[in-house]
Amino acid sequence: MSRNTPEVPESENQLDQLKWEVAEELNLDDDIEEKGFANMTTREVGQIGGNMVKKMITFAEKEMAEQGADVID
Repeated sequence: MSRNTPEVPESENQLDQLKWEVAEELNLDDDIEEKGFANMTTREVGQIGGNMVKKMITFAEKEMAEQGADVID
């Protein structure tokens, strides 16, 4: 069971959706359904987490670009 909790609890569902989206892109979704996340290798889980971070950074960068200096203030 994960000890990580989202900084914004309301985002938990969206983060789970993103996790599954990334797993599907990496062709790991079938393995997860078979084995469950607890039985995935560290490498597989790391791939999912790393790609989630990349997508979240891209999302944040787009938001910052749209809002301009308002984000920093």
